[in-house]
Order: sequence, then structure tokens, then C-alpha cells
Amino acid sequence: MLTAYIQAAMRRAQYELLADGEGFYGHIPELRGVWANAETLEATREELQEVLEDWLMLRLSKHSSIPPIDGISVTVSGPA
Repeated sequence: MLTAYIQAAMRRAQYELLADGEGFYGHIPELRGVWANAETLEATREELQEVLEDWLMLRLSKHSSIPPIDGISVTVSGPA
């Protein structure tokens, strides 16, 4: 489930070239606070995925809601 969610979220990522050769910026519009920037597009993609994974782990650890993407939901069950 997490892998499918990460893949779906990364497909929604948007990238832009920053002015003055400052590299690239990427973000996932549906996920507030999930953004990254780096010198190359590939490095930005890699950094963005790391940020997404950290964001997911934080949200899961706090039992915070995670917006569904492409019909994929991630939820945490309470203690058994």
C-alpha cells in the first residue's frame, strides 16, 4: 500500500527550473509541505521522494490524516 501511494504521489509531482541556474524545484500539490529543490532534476526527484517518505512516516506516527491519491488511501489502525 505504501509503495503504491508513493508511486502515485510521485506521478503527480510538478517541477520547475529555478531562475539564474539555481537548480530545480519540485512539489506534490495535494500534499502540503512536500517539496524539494536541488541542482539537477534527478536530484530533485530523489529528494522529493525522501521528503514524501518522511512526511508519510511523521503523519502515520501521529495518526494524522493522509489525503488519498488516485484512489489510494493510507490509514493507521489503532492498537489491537
